[in-house]
Amino acid sequence: MIRTSSARRLRAALGTAVAAAALAACGGAPAHQGAAAVVGSDRISIAQVEARVTAVRDGAAQSGAATEEQPGLARHAVSDLILGKVVARALADRGLTVSQGEIDRARSADARTVGSEAKLAELLRAKQGVPATDVDGFYRQQIGLVKLADGRDPSSAEGDAAIRKALVDAGTALHIEVNPRYGSWNTAGIGLQGSSDDWLPKSGQAAL
Repeated sequence: MIRTSSARRLRAALGTAVAAAALAACGGAPAHQGAAAVVGSDRISIAQVEARVTAVRDGAAQSGAATEEQPGLARHAVSDLILGKVVARALADRGLTVSQGEIDRARSADARTVGSEAKLAELLRAKQGVPATDVDGFYRQQIGLVKLADGRDPSSAEGDAAIRKALVDAGTALHIEVNPRYGSWNTAGIGLQGSSDDWLPKSGQAAL
């Protein structure tokens, strides 16, 4: 998928439907202590965020890229974990699913394009902040976004509008609450806003 036209359309869809983060929003303190966010009845724990960040850092260290860490790693992890649940709800609301077979085919195609599964995992870590343990989750989300375009080109205005509506509807139904450490969730903008501080310290730094 990486060098196919469908992949280019998918990346465009991700850029327009997901990457909007400088947004006006609502939100409050999560309903459960120790939560990074509460999405509907699901709780995203701070421990989950820490584990994801650690996995990304460990992958960087193994590749010799530990010094290249980008800021906002914890917020990116929270945003991606929330988005995964929003996409899942949007798909369920429309009676859509993403099969493991679809994930395997897309992942295998990209691995062949870049040379190996290991190279694919490293590329996704470096470019998308995806830990090696969640590559399937990344593809599930991407394929889900394409399906939410409802047969339209995801990079077209119509496809983008369909994706946005699906995600806004799902986010509204889920009543997302975010720990203020990470900002707040903008349902209409489909992203985090607010605090730009990364609560989790960078590698080698003491916790604040």
